[in-house]
Amino acid sequence: MYQMIYGSTNNLPDTTAFIETLNKLEQRPSSKARELFDPSAELVISRAPGRLDVMGGIADYSGSMVLELPILEATFAALQRHPDRRIRIVSLAEDEERTLAYEMALSDFEDGGKPVDYDTARERFQRDPSQHWAAYVAGVFLTLMRERGVRFHDGARILIASRVPQGKGVSSSAALEVAVMRVVAAAYDMSIDARETAILCQIVENRVAGAPCGVMDQMTASCGEANRLLALRCQPAELLGMTAIPDEVAFWGIDSGVRHAVTGSDYTSVRVGAFMGYRIIAEMAGLKLVDAPGEPARIDDPRWGGYLANITPSEFEQHYSSHLPERIEGAEFLSRYKGTTDAVTRVAPERSYAVRVPTAHPIYEHHRVLLFAELLHGKVDEERMQLAGELMYQSHASYSACGLGSAATDRIVQLAREAGPEQGLYGAKITGGGSGGTVAILSHRDAGAAVARVAEKYARETGYQPYIFSGSSPGSAEFGHLILTRLEG
Repeated sequence: MYQMIYGSTNNLPDTTAFIETLNKLEQRPSSKARELFDPSAELVISRAPGRLDVMGGIADYSGSMVLELPILEATFAALQRHPDRRIRIVSLAEDEERTLAYEMALSDFEDGGKPVDYDTARERFQRDPSQHWAAYVAGVFLTLMRERGVRFHDGARILIASRVPQGKGVSSSAALEVAVMRVVAAAYDMSIDARETAILCQIVENRVAGAPCGVMDQMTASCGEANRLLALRCQPAELLGMTAIPDEVAFWGIDSGVRHAVTGSDYTSVRVGAFMGYRIIAEMAGLKLVDAPGEPARIDDPRWGGYLANITPSEFEQHYSSHLPERIEGAEFLSRYKGTTDAVTRVAPERSYAVRVPTAHPIYEHHRVLLFAELLHGKVDEERMQLAGELMYQSHASYSACGLGSAATDRIVQLAREAGPEQGLYGAKITGGGSGGTVAILSHRDAGAAVARVAEKYARETGYQPYIFSGSSPGSAEFGHLILTRLEG
């Protein structure tokens, strides 16, 4: 049996359950997990939650303010150092057949004593799709080697157990990256604060896993606080503090059953289109392009700081909107503008991209988020609830205009609208990267039964029983880490 010699469970039932899982590893039929750890050595444990995107969503990569809630569901990582300089990873699943394992030498991340580049690592994990999941774990080691100059003299044995559902738009990937980054930092005696943890994890996802996400997911998993909305200005990661959720208010998530993936082409093309729009607006505004060899283009932008979100809606409509193309061919754009300032995506010459609508979305979304946050300050009355709900409905409509909606999420939003304030439901919107996933709902605190009725009606119509997200839990930094040792006998 394991005994906790450092840290606290924070009275979280899932933490107690994970320790019990560790105690029962030897009883598992699979040797993948049963033989992972040396019973005589200490284990270090971390925890990171998923997140419910209340407002902001895809506007994060354009510098918007976002409001994010760390959810109750979380990912755990347990690590034990090992002298053989190999990383061995096991990701548990309830179905033993779906338990995953991956192993590699740390020397595979080195070339001539120096860390390999991110492109090399990304290609390694993309060769076999069944092993791509390991990029989110092993990539933490390479990122620390490259960004922090860390030299790992010991290897690691890592066990992953996640209750954050995958493909539901609640950022299971960020929870995984942050849990691993925090457990590695604790086990190898590194001092990495919560904000830097998130930024390093975004590098893991962008550069090693190859998913073009913004930073809000990692910031919530790392810096979030239970039952409070994390307010973040993504320029690139400016924490504005925590917004208390008023006593009258509750947030829920209803899973549509349509799998969301940030690597999907819709999300990527919308992101590319937004950066195309910024590049065109910068040209119209006479801003200077700074082109450094081997690096993404940069614009000398004292007006907006390089972020679309800093353009006001009125300024956009008056001076720029009508001059942006609805669509443009990638080849034509590259011929005229050379490229965008996005370090994560590239314009494909053979593709056609929507520009005007993806550009407008973060400009208006930033404004909506600012208003939404103001409406939550102080006592929230009926009028404020209805105004906040309307902002969520507007955000949802804007996602759809960008091409990131889905029939399933549209239906959940419509069911919430039909229930309305009479049943305590005020607003709803698709979350995260869109194209499926989870719908966030704003309600009165006593409207849990109404949320359940929306889910039940959706289940009757579709045959899919949706998962309902409720409750909150601390981010990884607030949770800290645990150290366990095995008791004799």
